[in-house]
Amino acid sequence: MKIAWSGRSGWRGTRYVAVTAAIVFAGLAIVGALAAGYALAGFVIVVAAAALAMRASEESGRRPRPVIVPERAGDPLNALVAGLPDPVIALDGQGRVLAFNEPARTLAPALRQGEPFSLALRMPELIETIARAYARGKEQRVEYSVRVPIDRRFEAVVMPVKRQPSLSAPDLMLMTFHDLTPLRRVEEMRADFVANASHELRTPLAALSGFIETLQGSARDDAKARERFLAIMQEQARRMARLIDDLLSLSRIELNAHRRPDTPLDLVPIVRQVTDGLQTLARDRGVIVQVETASALTVPGDRDELVRVFENLVENALKYGAAGKRVDISLREVQSADGESEAQVGVRDYGPGIAPEHLPRLTERFYRVDVRESRAQGGTGLGLALVKHILNRHCGRLSIESAPGAGATFIVHLPTAGPRSTK
Repeated sequence: MKIAWSGRSGWRGTRYVAVTAAIVFAGLAIVGALAAGYALAGFVIVVAAAALAMRASEESGRRPRPVIVPERAGDPLNALVAGLPDPVIALDGQGRVLAFNEPARTLAPALRQGEPFSLALRMPELIETIARAYARGKEQRVEYSVRVPIDRRFEAVVMPVKRQPSLSAPDLMLMTFHDLTPLRRVEEMRADFVANASHELRTPLAALSGFIETLQGSARDDAKARERFLAIMQEQARRMARLIDDLLSLSRIELNAHRRPDTPLDLVPIVRQVTDGLQTLARDRGVIVQVETASALTVPGDRDELVRVFENLVENALKYGAAGKRVDISLREVQSADGESEAQVGVRDYGPGIAPEHLPRLTERFYRVDVRESRAQGGTGLGLALVKHILNRHCGRLSIESAPGAGATFIVHLPTAGPRSTK
């Protein structure tokens, strides 16, 4: 609301004071409470004081009372820009900011109405694009990068507008910004994935092709070489089968990522099943597996996917932490930071541990701390990526604690199926 002040009632106020004073002093004189001379003097003094006060108020620029006037309806340009979901900035022909919406304020906090656009976004590409759009009178596009506070990429679209057909040049420039960062990241991930997958498949295929040519040639009649080559070929074929199986599993999990499983499952028998199934591998590696568990630990989930999670974690501990000759598995229910009941399953090995620089990237597809060791152990580089995606679907997460020479602990966090714990 806007406030306007009215001064027309000034003289009316003075007259009202004079009439009131005349009545009061006349009454006092009539009843004998005040002599006629004193009553007249008092009347003159009161009227003079009122007149002087009113004049001082007017000279100081003040008004005796405010009048509230309803504010004029908002500018249609502001209303239009404010209703758009993407960051939008409206400029005049001189590049000054006319209007912008809240997403644009988030993108460029220094934006101010009436100030040049270049003060808020100091991007030469944008300034050149605005000038080009103004000169040509046609839509112009440009991509630019922002490095601070994080690396992001945007596309800016500048659309010149003539609000009056008689104008020779546009008097309004609408700038719209599109965040290309997620799209670029997905493209990079897809390219890396295809390159890594093709490389992982090419290696065993090359080995198979080489051994087949050898068996067809010089080793055709060599029984010992044939047996040795066939064993290697079988292992390479299994490696390709594991890789394809992991790729298909990853695709299925991503396809159903938005659908959270809701079947109540007890984690205790699942972990027992996994450890029993890996006892042969544990014996071959000379590793003792110890399980510390409660009576029951119920979570909503998909049984096959959770079995896959713990198979990957326990198998990794047996393969890469075998130097410690021991693997500890603990199951417990705890209170999470937000007060919810949470199931935690920790798989700890006592092997060589993992350097800190590798920990943030362990769940990336095809990322390996030691490529040669991983391939020697039959790993595909997708195990922990599968674990991460399965836990995301279950609204859970994976945390990793490790240090060189101190082993590693992989902890699965899952929300429980029951009510909040009162522990």
